[in-house]
Amino acid sequence: MLDYEGDTHVYIQIANILRERLKGLSPGDPVPSEADIQYEFGVARTTARRAIRVLREEGLIYTVQGEGAFVGPPAGGLRKKRKTPLYQQIATEIAAGIKQGRYRPRRPIPGESALVKQHDVARETVRRAMALLREQGWIYTVPQRGSYVSPEEKWPKD
Repeated sequence: MLDYEGDTHVYIQIANILRERLKGLSPGDPVPSEADIQYEFGVARTTARRAIRVLREEGLIYTVQGEGAFVGPPAGGLRKKRKTPLYQQIATEIAAGIKQGRYRPRRPIPGESALVKQHDVARETVRRAMALLREQGWIYTVPQRGSYVSPEEKWPKD
């Protein structure tokens, strides 16, 4: 339990909790993401980031841009795969909705704000999901109007 009134900064308290948890993990295991820490402890992203930085500076974890933080020094063993990134999960869910007919060709898909609220993620995460769907051919975007399901002939072939 975090002590918000005490003399120890919250990020240091979180780092101490995470340090204890690391003892049960092997080198290369992923550690909680900043978003996971935010959610679990109810803190701001900067607080989560500071806690991660403390552990990194102590050499207990290392970070790989775009992949996250892992147990051990960077020269350690192979990294274990993290779960699928959230933006890919969102894109997969929307693509499944298109295949199932929940979203019809030339009709809008939910907007950024709706997806941010629905998935409880940052706007940038939704934007990455939309970019991936556009890249794959599932959707197209009309400026000032939104994103729409592509005609079926433009969908990726499985």
